[in-house]
Amino acid sequence: MTDPHASRMPNDESQTKLISSFKYAFAGLWYALRTQRNIRIHFATAIGIAILGGFLGLDWTQWAVLTLTIGFVLIAEMFNTAAEAAMDAATPYYHPLVKIAKDVAAGGVLLASIVSVIVGVLILGPPLWSTVVTWLSGSS
Repeated sequence: MTDPHASRMPNDESQTKLISSFKYAFAGLWYALRTQRNIRIHFATAIGIAILGGFLGLDWTQWAVLTLTIGFVLIAEMFNTAAEAAMDAATPYYHPLVKIAKDVAAGGVLLASIVSVIVGVLILGPPLWSTVVTWLSGSS
């Protein structure tokens, strides 16, 4: 009799399923980037923030918070896209509950975006202000 708790190496079928799971996940990410204007805006903003953060010489803790915040917004946008697609598949007709689902999902993205702006100002604001003041005063 085999011990059901004994560790075992995954077989080829489970490895294939794992690889397929990653392919589907990347396909979903690519779909969102390719078709959703707002996620492209968020992504472009994230790149700009990363460049600014590099210029300002942020420390690891600041990078960690910014990375989590950026990820939070992008994930919210992807869940919004998934909710909208699911609701559109559920019915081609107007339904008040579908409107609520879509509005709440979009509201979640809005809230994540507002929080990200606050976090960005708190992290990037002081060193950016210091850099601007130094530049305007002509000091180095």
